Amino acid sequence: MEKDFNYYNTLLVQSVGSKVGPVAPTVVPSAAYGYTDAQEAEGIFAGEINKPLYARVGNPTNGKLESIVAKMEGGFGAIATASGMGALAMVTTALLKAGDEVLCIGGFFGGTYTLINETLRRFGIESSFCDVDDFTHMEKKLAAGVKMVLMESVGNPSLRLPDMKRIADLCNSYETLLVVDNTVTPLLVRPLELGADIVIHSSTKNMSGHSAALGGIAVFRAVKEEGDKLHNEKYKDLHPIIRKAGHKAFIPICKKRAIRDMGMTANAFGSFLTMLGLETLALRIERVNRSVAKVAEILEKSLPEGIEVKHPSLPRSEDYARYQLDFPNGCGPLLTLDCGTAERAFALLNALNLVTLTANIGDNRTLALHMESTIYSDFDAEIRRFLGVTEGLIRVSIGLEDPEEIAKDFLQASTYV
Repeated sequence: MEKDFNYYNTLLVQSVGSKVGPVAPTVVPSAAYGYTDAQEAEGIFAGEINKPLYARVGNPTNGKLESIVAKMEGGFGAIATASGMGALAMVTTALLKAGDEVLCIGGFFGGTYTLINETLRRFGIESSFCDVDDFTHMEKKLAAGVKMVLMESVGNPSLRLPDMKRIADLCNSYETLLVVDNTVTPLLVRPLELGADIVIHSSTKNMSGHSAALGGIAVFRAVKEEGDKLHNEKYKDLHPIIRKAGHKAFIPICKKRAIRDMGMTANAFGSFLTMLGLETLALRIERVNRSVAKVAEILEKSLPEGIEVKHPSLPRSEDYARYQLDFPNGCGPLLTLDCGTAERAFALLNALNLVTLTANIGDNRTLALHMESTIYSDFDAEIRRFLGVTEGLIRVSIGLEDPEEIAKDFLQASTYV
């Protein structure tokens, strides 16, 4: 079946609701769970009995969310976490160790960059960064034995579009794990089908849509019995778990080597709220992605000189051809405005009426934020330049409002610049 928005509308609303008993998902707020007897406790801790162990490593409400998102992404299983950064921290700390290296492709959200380039470095994990089209650097690092490749489906806030299939094929040829942050493009891109191994989301964003639930999730493919890249010698520290867990190995790897000891698990109420958002995700994604292109087109034609709108749907974009080919339904809610200076950006932001100024994205409301003075304020000029953050850059996340009204608000605000 072709996976269009109608497919997802049916899948998600049918998966979240129940036909017998409580129709809405059940919230299980308990931190601890009683076991029938000592034998059952032994089986649960050994992973042989699929019942709750302790809420830090699993919760029935989280479990329902995990099963829905795994189906949505075409994965084998998933783990819900306390935030999107929690999902990324879980995956990287579970799969990497001191002396390993991670290759980061493209521009990144500020928190991702600092986790990789600062925090993990303190624990002996090295990293290198390259542009989305620098395949020479990619192949050089893969040939040298890099252990993980990390990328965003769409650069946040650079809006660069990677050739995900080509990158996935390259990673697979070198038997290297590929992790894709798909936060900006749920339903629009299916990285696991393109050859990725793990997909992560900040479910706070598009999945929820309502700014009420902080959360994250990682989705995993099944591990093959023979010929899987995890059997490569560079992953030998994971082999004892893989031999025992087989096709579901990614889940115990993350639970035993990260979740159990660092406790980044999602809470039940957050997962409940996220599921409520998932029921309308396909409707919202379809509308927002139509609106983004329309707002970008209006602003491109009507903004005064000195304010530049950037979005891959615009023919002058460097990624326009890739957008047309690989992103037929859009590339998420983001566009950017470059006002040239921070002073001009502040003037525009302060004159907005409809738009909310906040650090979130993927909300039902249209949001905007000056990048250099907020999320990237601790970064030096060279790093900001690599990540696509200029002095006057405003990141905009388009919401559900009338796109013409959204554009009108930016146009009236632009007269104050």
